[in-house]
Amino acid sequence: MADPEFKQIAIIGIGLLGSSIAHAVNAYGGAEEVSMWDISDDVRARAERVVPGTVFESAQDAVTGADCVILCTPVGVLREVTGHISGALSEGAILTDVGSVKAKAAADMRAACPDHVHLVPGHPIAGTEKSGPEAGFASLFQDTWNILTPGTETSADYKYAVERLTGFWIRLGAKVETMDANRHDRVLAITSHLPHLIAYNIVSTAYDMESVEQGEVVKYSAGGFRDFTRIAASDPTMWRDVFLTNKDAVLETLGRFSEDLAALQRAIRWGDGDMLMKEFSRARGIRKAIIDAGLDTAEADFGRRQLDTDQEE
Repeated sequence: MADPEFKQIAIIGIGLLGSSIAHAVNAYGGAEEVSMWDISDDVRARAERVVPGTVFESAQDAVTGADCVILCTPVGVLREVTGHISGALSEGAILTDVGSVKAKAAADMRAACPDHVHLVPGHPIAGTEKSGPEAGFASLFQDTWNILTPGTETSADYKYAVERLTGFWIRLGAKVETMDANRHDRVLAITSHLPHLIAYNIVSTAYDMESVEQGEVVKYSAGGFRDFTRIAASDPTMWRDVFLTNKDAVLETLGRFSEDLAALQRAIRWGDGDMLMKEFSRARGIRKAIIDAGLDTAEADFGRRQLDTDQEE
């Protein structure tokens, strides 16, 4: 195995992503040591039993000596967490994160990040609806995208920091791309954030209708509705923070979606089958493009059987 990119990584927040990073490092390399901390006493205790690495009782102790610190917390607390550990960060260390909002997250971390630390925000586009240290598994990042949104620094040291972090994620199986933070937030608003918002809304509507329809909404739920419930089972704290910190991009995307939905509503009302066929066929083409790109399979249950198998390993 090639030399690891880091001597020690510190993971702050031992949920699905944090624990998966630890498992992946244990399986594929990337760091000689893994130190971890979580604000929850219960999570720390559980992580000690199921996650490879050393769990510390304080965040400062966990990051001491680490040449890469990965914040795996909700995006709403990134500034607070960065400030909490800032005094213990080593000179030349890399500070990064896994949040799905980048512009606000980068600004928050930068406001509390010491000058002697290289800030390289990141977003591994990977996950499941499950959470907690028990949910992590080593192959979570295999063949997924990881988007880094580096700052404007041009020094050789900073460029090297970006290269090291890129190499680390590649070691864990990800494909890495750099992107402007604002562009990232606009793209993710449509590919991730809006679908989650719609899922939460549909499931809430179904919940309200459940009593009216005497239990038949759940009893006769079809695959499409079950897929929405899977998405809506995601961590509510994380998604609350995502929508509040990426509100401009989400609201812009939601406005466009609402206009398109209104057009479909009119087509149904006026019996415009041609318009419905056109839109449905276009959407079907996008599904094929996702499969052709290797981001999913055409198997039953949308390829999630393989994901379930990976989680059992």
